[in-house]
Amino acid sequence: MQDRFDNPGRTRWRRFAALLVPATAVAGAIVFGMANGAIAASFAVSGQTFKVSATELRGEGFVQYGGIAKEKDGTTHPIAVSGIRDAKLYNLCQSVKVPGAPVVLTIKAGGGGKPATATELLIDMDSLEGDAEFKNINIGQDASTLTGGPKGATGAEKAFGQQSDTVVIKNLRQVARSTHAGTFNLTGLRLAVNAGADAKECF
Repeated sequence: MQDRFDNPGRTRWRRFAALLVPATAVAGAIVFGMANGAIAASFAVSGQTFKVSATELRGEGFVQYGGIAKEKDGTTHPIAVSGIRDAKLYNLCQSVKVPGAPVVLTIKAGGGGKPATATELLIDMDSLEGDAEFKNINIGQDASTLTGGPKGATGAEKAFGQQSDTVVIKNLRQVARSTHAGTFNLTGLRLAVNAGADAKECF
């Protein structure tokens, strides 16, 4: 699983899974967060998931901790919250399926070497895959003491958290429930609604 651990403050994983700890520890951290009301998104989520991919994500000021996403009717979903102060996404793709129909909405941006950019980025996710590298990372930090990410991006007291100065994820594949950003610049934006055989998601 671990590709290299030879430079102080620099860690590289071949395959990156949300929270980077055994499933039992993740579950414990998320349950503790739920018990303490650690609602992640500042708005009611739809209940649908959507997919996001990018050939590369580069970020400064990264934090991650457990939480819950909550629907209007009170339904909750355990999630991993990732926060990045400043992010660049190359060849970004976002897709969402229309419930009960062979229709997919896709948004693409950040191609041609001109990445999409975001500030104060917060993502509530179900899963995350890719080849990741972190610099100066703390793993297992109390989530309530995280300071490296977007303003206010902290979890519950005594819950599992982690943060790093920078993060690079190549071949990013992510299933998310919500995204919030202070600013989100989508260079070369292309939006399409595809149906039938053309209704393909990002991955």
